[in-house]
Amino acid sequence: MNLTEAKAFLEDHQIKFVLAQFVDIHGAAKTKAVPVNHFEDILKQGAGFAGFAIWGLGIEPHGPDYMAVGDISTLSLVPWQPGFARIVCNGHVNKQPYEYDTRVVLLKQIDRLKEHGWILNTGLEPEFSLLKRDEHGAIHPFDDSDTLAKPCYDYKSLTRSSAYLEKLVAALQTVDIDVFQIDHEDANGQFEVNYTYSDCLKSADNFVMFKMAASEIANEMGMICSFMPKPFANRPGNGMHMHMSLSDGKRNLFADAADPRQLGLSKLAYHFLGGLLAHASAITAICAPTVNSYKRLVVGRSLTGATWAPAYISYGDNNRSSMVRIPGDRIELRLPDGSANPYLAAAAIIAAGLDGIARELDPGDPQNINLYDLSAEELTAKGIGVLPQSLHEAVAALEADSTICDALGPVAQEFIKLKRMEWIEYMRHVSEWEINSYLEFF
Repeated sequence: MNLTEAKAFLEDHQIKFVLAQFVDIHGAAKTKAVPVNHFEDILKQGAGFAGFAIWGLGIEPHGPDYMAVGDISTLSLVPWQPGFARIVCNGHVNKQPYEYDTRVVLLKQIDRLKEHGWILNTGLEPEFSLLKRDEHGAIHPFDDSDTLAKPCYDYKSLTRSSAYLEKLVAALQTVDIDVFQIDHEDANGQFEVNYTYSDCLKSADNFVMFKMAASEIANEMGMICSFMPKPFANRPGNGMHMHMSLSDGKRNLFADAADPRQLGLSKLAYHFLGGLLAHASAITAICAPTVNSYKRLVVGRSLTGATWAPAYISYGDNNRSSMVRIPGDRIELRLPDGSANPYLAAAAIIAAGLDGIARELDPGDPQNINLYDLSAEELTAKGIGVLPQSLHEAVAALEADSTICDALGPVAQEFIKLKRMEWIEYMRHVSEWEINSYLEFF
């Protein structure tokens, strides 16, 4: 889209305001509403923000302004907000791309792929919970009848939330996010919406739009749409599985029908996969970036029989108990959850994969068994590691991984600093479980 086409688009749709949108280090959407007659300002100098007011930008109160400069190719409607459009922005400081901006970080990793003539395509599978609060503030599934012990794919539970899902899908289709299936997942109140894959930058942009749409449409209907990784202790959590493959623009470079392991993968794919496994502990911090994330990535089971979340550093054919599943001529990383910043996650994955390719890492043979059933001794005998079981462990692994930290640049240290603060706050918090367990115990 060029400027002439953009102006015609804005006029045709009677747009009054354009949201100059970017994300903070946590992946949360930040915006300024710019009157449409100043649209060109977003493209030229950008919309200005006080950087210190935004998480993770590395700008002090006396520092320069953070300027969100629009990427004209991302201009779209905001279907649930008539009269508004949205443009995704790249951060600039002192008229230069800003290395703390996570979209800029991803663009740098994309440039590394371009040196080889490669494109990383990703398909994201966001899961979310539709909830409400009772008079005491406790959360429950929004649909009171959604109470099955094993609710995955349940017709009634899907149908009774169809009004919300129809509005959400209509909004996404309006902005050319091609939804191809929807289902009720394995926790009460939990859903997944699948849409078509694209290059990793567009996928990240679309994921942010998805969360904006899902949350605001739910709010309009009196619901809470939560991407919290683990809202209920005894039910599966909300993942954001990432399917991926490298392309040269014409063909899938991960596909090879002659694969001797019979998974349909090329040597390039196995080397990329080797990099993901080698750097698994570090990328866990990026893909599962909250204290709550590690209530999902647990060794054990949930009420429905399985957590559906990985706990082990391994890969397998159609093995949903492993960190990586091979559903065909691509790789499915099951590690990320809905709290992940999609730009940082994709950047870390590229860095890990490229390291695996550079070193020609072999991931070993696939594990096509139920890993949840193995003892610690059996896992050790098979050489299968366990993913970090707390944010504290994952952040330490990230800090020790120079390959990932160097690729992310200074935002890595900012991320580590903020996540250590989050861990300290969590450790100081006195929970209801502690009160119930210890108040009168002694």
